[in-house]
Amino acid sequence: MIKIGLIKEGKHPPDNRVALTPAQCKWMHKHYHDVQIIVQSAAHRCFSDREYTAAGIEVTDDISNCDLLLGIKEVPAEMLMPGKTYLFFSHTRKQQPKNQQLLQAIINRQITLIDYECLEHEDGQRIIGFGFFAGVVGAHNGLMAYGNRTGLFHLERVYKQRSFRELIHTYFGLRLPNVKIAVTGSGRVAHGILEIMNLVGIHEVEPDEYLSRRFSYPVYTQLKGGELYRHKTTGNYSRLDFHANPEMYDCIFLPYTEQTDILLNGVYWEKSIPRLFAKEDVRSDRFIIQTIADITDDVNGSVPINLGDQTMEDPVYGVSRTSLEKTMPYSEGSIDVMAVGNLPNELPRDASRYFGEQLIKYVLEGLIKGGSPAIKRATIVERGKLTPLYAYLTDYAGQ
Repeated sequence: MIKIGLIKEGKHPPDNRVALTPAQCKWMHKHYHDVQIIVQSAAHRCFSDREYTAAGIEVTDDISNCDLLLGIKEVPAEMLMPGKTYLFFSHTRKQQPKNQQLLQAIINRQITLIDYECLEHEDGQRIIGFGFFAGVVGAHNGLMAYGNRTGLFHLERVYKQRSFRELIHTYFGLRLPNVKIAVTGSGRVAHGILEIMNLVGIHEVEPDEYLSRRFSYPVYTQLKGGELYRHKTTGNYSRLDFHANPEMYDCIFLPYTEQTDILLNGVYWEKSIPRLFAKEDVRSDRFIIQTIADITDDVNGSVPINLGDQTMEDPVYGVSRTSLEKTMPYSEGSIDVMAVGNLPNELPRDASRYFGEQLIKYVLEGLIKGGSPAIKRATIVERGKLTPLYAYLTDYAGQ
């Protein structure tokens, strides 16, 4: 019998998503008789303890007898149980400074860490994640911020809606001004953004047409890798080569800053990937972007004026075009930036169902049977030791 524990989220602000919903736990018990799922009692989870109990799932404070522990956000070091196998988003693969001590604690406590973010198919495509709902909420919040700045329309907050279906109803009758929106990326985040673009009736146009004229109706263009990056020598773009050698590419986004009102950013970024523009570019009169929803949310990352996270309740801040310092949102002479690290938390029940479906389809069976190539590639630490694929984290982990 394999015991799987759904842990209580300990990071602040608290995250209310969960890896498996009550209905999904019930399905697992029906189809895998050698699996028992136990839920750690939690007051702020989007599915209540009572809902799990009603589905026939044990709810308790003590899950120390579980073999696998499933969470969502980073587990505070003081809550880590020695010798256990954990699955959660650790945010350590890019050597994020704020989580260095977390990785060190995982190693010191002889823990095995399988990171959801590192679960990938053979071709590098992510297997599991909340990206679609991050895109949905981020696109909505980007439009909302632009409406607040201009006073031309008003959108309600996502988290005030009970579901994605209810959110859709808030778009009925919405009339948007003749804005031009640049959507960057091609993964799950971008798919979520495009879902909102379609729901609110924004027309798609090709990048060359987008750059050449204004329109009498709202439009967006999607910029994938080939429209964003160009090899420094050949002038071409190859996806495989770009991901292997991103430092050999320049970003060619700058012309879009002269034609875009709202930027909805969904590109993956790490330190060797060129940024969409330079901080100093925002000082130019030709830079007309008023609102940026940095949905992938890397501080000083692909959007270099991302100065850090806001909260779900207060998602937008301003950045002065002259001093480049943080200001109040919607201030004159500033650009509004929406940057929140847990956007799917605004639609937690929908996002959890979506996540759990992927977890069941592609991951849990491998875990139950003792592993898979994808799980092996996603294992950052095994019994207190960095795995060979993540040996580059040695200095970061203090080893």
